[in-house]
Amino acid sequence: MALVLTYTKKVREALKAPARVGVDVLMLACVAGLLTALVAMCHHVGSPRKQAVNIDLRFRALPLYTFYSLTRGFVAYALSLIFTLIYGTIAAHNRAAEKFMIPVLDVLQSLPVLTLLPIIEVAMVRLFPATWLGLELTCVIMIFTAQAWNMTFSYHGSVRGIPSALREAAAVQHLSGWQIFRYLEVPASMIGLVWNSMMSMAGGWFIITVNEAFMIGPDSYQLPGLGSYMSNAQANWDFPAMGAGVIAMIVMIVGVDQLFWRPIVVWSERFKMEDTAATETPHSWFLQIFKRSVILRWLQSGMQYWHKRRMSKSVSAIQPIAHDLASPDADLSSPGIFRRLVTPIKWLIILALVATAAWGTLMLVRLLIQLPIRDTAETKGWIAVLWALLSSFVRVTAALSLGAIWTVPAGVLIGLSPRWSSRLQPFIQIVASFPSPMIFPIVTLVLLAMKVPFSIACIGLILLGTQWYTLFNIIAGAMAIPSELREAGRVYHMSIWQRWSRLYIPAVFPYLVTGLITAAGGAWNTTIVAEILAVPHRTRETTTYIAYGLGYMITDSQAAGNNPLLAASAVTLALSVILINRFVWKRVYRVAEERFTLNT
Repeated sequence: MALVLTYTKKVREALKAPARVGVDVLMLACVAGLLTALVAMCHHVGSPRKQAVNIDLRFRALPLYTFYSLTRGFVAYALSLIFTLIYGTIAAHNRAAEKFMIPVLDVLQSLPVLTLLPIIEVAMVRLFPATWLGLELTCVIMIFTAQAWNMTFSYHGSVRGIPSALREAAAVQHLSGWQIFRYLEVPASMIGLVWNSMMSMAGGWFIITVNEAFMIGPDSYQLPGLGSYMSNAQANWDFPAMGAGVIAMIVMIVGVDQLFWRPIVVWSERFKMEDTAATETPHSWFLQIFKRSVILRWLQSGMQYWHKRRMSKSVSAIQPIAHDLASPDADLSSPGIFRRLVTPIKWLIILALVATAAWGTLMLVRLLIQLPIRDTAETKGWIAVLWALLSSFVRVTAALSLGAIWTVPAGVLIGLSPRWSSRLQPFIQIVASFPSPMIFPIVTLVLLAMKVPFSIACIGLILLGTQWYTLFNIIAGAMAIPSELREAGRVYHMSIWQRWSRLYIPAVFPYLVTGLITAAGGAWNTTIVAEILAVPHRTRETTTYIAYGLGYMITDSQAAGNNPLLAASAVTLALSVILINRFVWKRVYRVAEERFTLNT
């Protein structure tokens, strides 16, 4: 942390000297290196797939492996962002669709990701049997399932929380649906979306050691990447390689934070809903350097010139249909060729989804009726599944409560101070993005040495994988508090208790609810790897610790090939999540939407 702060300080001091040509040369060199790495990645994806892959544990292989993993993460993030904007917008505007789409999202974000791996892998490998593309798509889809849901929840909540005065102003100005989306909804959700995007990338790294190196039955699948490198280093007890993998992970996280996320956080500050300028604003040394680029300024001036010429054209000028559809001034809600093309496609998609859902439901029912009510000599029954659900529910609730206790005050303090936000963001990114299953054995041994039973110790393991969802949402909520409200608290001499109880807590409450909902989904996923854990010892022997719960039951039934028990556990988890969201989170969310937003 000290090295990161020292390096950032030196770079900021170096900015005082003019540097233009050097910035362009550095930027072009980085682009050339990036293109070279992308060519190598494309060559790998299109090359013939081998059954056995030898992961090179030498240090010189780490840069390319790290780039492979980073590329998969960003491809999955791009898909997650597209899904978020489409799915969240439809759910926010169509109340009838929202009643169906939000419960579906609840189920998707709560389903254990690892149970989807065999299904996705079989489908992709059958589609692309000869090349690496099938396994690459499997890896990207798995990362997507760990990224998309909390981003969609955040965006949906931000759109629903837009003040009605802004909605009325948009209606008075006769803005089209596209213009409202572009100029109102996306900017209003930007801060929360940015911080949840950072959390999504962290969630993708959470399963990096699983989705790049996994076994399904007797078959072993590996993709060259940082996750497979670290998995093989652990399997071979290669401590230098393990240390190099950890260092590469930290360097990658810090680099992505400083070169990508930090500039975006600074840029997102312009979308704050406030009338007065903030006394403190965050800074990004990379953004300041990037602004010195001559090429960038030339491109920016060209884009401004092109935009002015485009806006100066007469509205009545005849333009191609494709240009009309892409224009920001196009009214997508009006009838025309767009609607005539979309309607039949929409119904075809709906029919395909209904047919697929009917077939899947039939196959699922066939599996569920095979499971007995009580335990037998061959398998556990429905009663055991319900007891496992209760055990896991208690652990998940305890982990969420412990996480909220410390993330609310910490998130508010970090979000209110741009200075501390910039200082702690790299550290938070490292801790949140580092795959917590890799440190589960160490934490478990420490807790067991303290005489803590594993059934209770796994609550701490679940907490390690879920607390960051709440923290990132709280930070986003605190950063979104208008400066005039904070200034009003100082003007009226509000005490610290009054500021927290009347301003800070109510302002971040909607973000807290969103964070807890997404953290609950992450907690159920973490139970898969937390309730049954193999801990290695110095003698290279492993001891398996078990905490009876739904996560253990899913893992055990999947390893044993007990499909009826696996299906029953997954269905029980999905139904419980739906009921909890319907009778608990939905009511809490409604209170947050009606009482604790800036909607007037």
